[in-house]
Amino acid sequence: MRKRSGFTVMMKLIGLVKPLAGFMVLAIIMGLIGHLAASFITIFGGYAVAELIGISTPFTLTLLFVSVCVFALVRGVLRYAEQACNHFIAFKLLALIRDKVFQALRKLCPAKLEGKDKGNLISVITSDIELLEVFYAHTISPIAIAFLFSTIMCLFIGRHNVLLGTIAFVAYFTVGVIIPMLTSKFSGDDGIRFRTKSGDLSGFVLDSLRGLGETLQYGQGMKRLKEMNEQTDALSEDERRMKRTAGRNQAVTNTVILIFDLAMLFVSAMLYQSGQVEFTGVLIPTIALMSSFGPVVALANLGSTLQNTFAAGNRVLDILEEKPVVEEIKGKKDIDFDGATIKNVIFAYGKETILDNVSVAIPKSSVIGIVGRSGSGKSTLLKLLMRFWNVQKGSVKLSNVNVDEINTANLRDMESFVTQETHLFHDSIRNNLRIANLNATDEEIVAACKKASIHDFIMTLPNGYDTPVGELGDTLSGGERQRIGLARAFLHDAPFMLLDEPTSNLDSLNEAVILKSLKEERENKTVVLVSHRQSTMRIVDKVYSVEHGRMS
Repeated sequence: MRKRSGFTVMMKLIGLVKPLAGFMVLAIIMGLIGHLAASFITIFGGYAVAELIGISTPFTLTLLFVSVCVFALVRGVLRYAEQACNHFIAFKLLALIRDKVFQALRKLCPAKLEGKDKGNLISVITSDIELLEVFYAHTISPIAIAFLFSTIMCLFIGRHNVLLGTIAFVAYFTVGVIIPMLTSKFSGDDGIRFRTKSGDLSGFVLDSLRGLGETLQYGQGMKRLKEMNEQTDALSEDERRMKRTAGRNQAVTNTVILIFDLAMLFVSAMLYQSGQVEFTGVLIPTIALMSSFGPVVALANLGSTLQNTFAAGNRVLDILEEKPVVEEIKGKKDIDFDGATIKNVIFAYGKETILDNVSVAIPKSSVIGIVGRSGSGKSTLLKLLMRFWNVQKGSVKLSNVNVDEINTANLRDMESFVTQETHLFHDSIRNNLRIANLNATDEEIVAACKKASIHDFIMTLPNGYDTPVGELGDTLSGGERQRIGLARAFLHDAPFMLLDEPTSNLDSLNEAVILKSLKEERENKTVVLVSHRQSTMRIVDKVYSVEHGRMS
C-alpha cells in the first residue's frame, strides 16, 4: 500500500468534492451563521445582564430579547440545514466514489486483480468508503467554518482590547490546530494498521466461509477459530488504543479551554482595574470566548478520528490511482474477425517466463486444439488473445491487426471466452445466462442451452430457467456450472470462441453433445480448444502442443 501524508490524503479527498462544490459552500455559509447565532445568544445574554445591573450598552432589553429569540430560531433551522446539506454531499460523494472504484477495478481487471485478497477489496468497497462519510459530512465544512468563525470572534473580542483578541486567537489556534496536530502525530500509524487488519480479518472470514466444508472435513475448525479470535483480539486492542488516544485528546482539549477561559477572565479583569476597559470589556469577551469554542473543539476531536478516516481514504486512493497493466483502447475503426495469429510471442509473469517464442496460426472457420501439461502456458495463450495481458515480445493479431490496436469493446464482441471456473451470480439461471447477451430472447437462450447440453437439466428444476442458482452457484455441480458457461459463450454468438478445458467436468455423453454442437458451428465460428482430454481433440483441425513454454 502506498503511504501518503495525512495532508496529501485530505487534499485528494477534498478534490473529489468538485462536482458538489456549490453545496459545500452553502453548507459552510449556513454553518458559519448558525454558530455565530449560537454564540451571540450567550453574548447578548451578557449584554442583558449588564443592562439589568444598570450598565449602559448599545442595545435595549427589548431588542436583546427579540434578538436572542431570532438567534435561537436561526440556529435551529441552519443547524438542521447545514447537517442535511453536509450529509447530502457525503452520501452523494460516497456513491460517486463507489462508482469510481468500480470503474477502476474494471480497468485493473483481470491482470492487476489476480492474486488480490478479495476480502480486503470488499473491506475497501464497503467499510472504508463508508468511513469517508465522516470526512465529507463532519470535516471539510467544519474546518472552513472554524477558520471563518474564529476570525470573526477574534475581531469581535479584539474590539474591546487588542490583547484580549490576541488571547482569543491563541486559544482558537491551540485548540483547533496544535492539539489536532499533536494528537495525529502521537497516533502515528494506528489508523492505517487498524484499517489494514480490518481488511485482513474480512478476507480471513470470507476465506473461512468458502472453505467451511474442507475445514469440517479435516477437523481444522478449532484451529481456524483460534486464528480468527487472535486477529479479532489484535484488532480490538488497536481500537482500544485509538479510543484511549481520543479520550486523552478530549481531556487535554477541555483542560486547555478552561485555562484560556480563566486567562481571558484574569487579563480582562487586570485591564479593567487599570482602566483600559469598562465592565462590559470584562463580561462580554469572557462570555464570548467561553461560548465560542464549539467549531474548534470539533477540529480538536478530529485529531484522533481522522487517522482512521485518512487510512481508509489512503486505501481507496490506492485503487483509484493504481495503473492498469492493460489500457482500454478506444477511437479505432472497428474490424470484422478474419482469423488470428500468434507469432514469436514471449511472455512472463514477473521474472517467470511462461511462453518462449510461441507461434500459432488460427485460420477462420477452423478448430485449433492446444494440449500440454498443467502450467505450460495454455491458458495464458487464451488470455493474450483476449488481451488481458500485453506480450513482452512478438505479436498477437486478429484479422491481421495487432490486438493492442483494436478497440477493446470490438475485441470483446469478436471473442467468447470460457474459463476453467465458471462464475455464477446469486440470481436466476436466466439472468446468469443473459449477461452474455442482454437483448437475447427466450428462444435464443433455450437454443444456446441445448447446444451446451444443459437445457434438459434446467427443465427438471422447480422453476426452470427462473430457478436461483445460489451464491457462487453452490446449488449446482461443477459440470452444470461449466455447461452454463458454455451456454453463455454460444449465446454471446461471437465469431471467435476460446474454450479453456470446456469438458473437464463432463461425462462422455454431455461431452459428445457439446463437441457435436461445436462441429456444427464451425462454418460460422473459429474455435481454440484447450484440453487435456484426447477425446475432446477429435474435432480439431490441428493440434499444437505446449511444453515448457515452447510450441511443437
